Amino acid sequence: MGNALSSEALTMLLGAYFLGAIPFGLIFARWLTGKDPRQHGSGNIGATNAMRTGGKKVGILTLLADIAKGVLPVGFAVGLSLTSFEIAAIALAAFLGHIFPIYLKFKGGKGVATMYGVLIPWMPWVAVCSFVVWLVTFKLSKFVSLASILSGIVLPIFAWLLGASQEGIAACVVLGTLMTVRHHSNIKRLLAGTED
Repeated sequence: MGNALSSEALTMLLGAYFLGAIPFGLIFARWLTGKDPRQHGSGNIGATNAMRTGGKKVGILTLLADIAKGVLPVGFAVGLSLTSFEIAAIALAAFLGHIFPIYLKFKGGKGVATMYGVLIPWMPWVAVCSFVVWLVTFKLSKFVSLASILSGIVLPIFAWLLGASQEGIAACVVLGTLMTVRHHSNIKRLLAGTED
């Protein structure tokens, strides 16, 4: 099949994008607190700002939902034994849906939870190793943003070391790069010493 998408994979890719684009942080915050996370804190709809806006319950629900919208489409693709190229495309579609959601005029989250979501059923050990870097960095620095950035940077390295396919490594490069770029404002604050 090469680098072509079957009709089945194309349908799943579109489904992955529209699922990934569901703004759970906004939905849960409004439902449980009446607040809009886009108007509080960093203005982001991801789990961290959702927690700051609506509390722990909103944050946890958002985190789990944002992970799930990566796990579900990629899990189905892996279960159907699609090609590495097709799985990579579906994974990236779910991730891009989260950071560029059509429902919110393409202004979405930073993609950390959904990044892990797409990796869990596809490259679980890459996800585990990257998360260990996230956890250690957060424990040492107390900065969620720095932990997220470093976990994205090491993602393709672990994919390569753990023998992922070329498509898997390439997907990790895209995932890590886009997630890091989405943290551009955090990077500026980290360098200025004003990140909280």
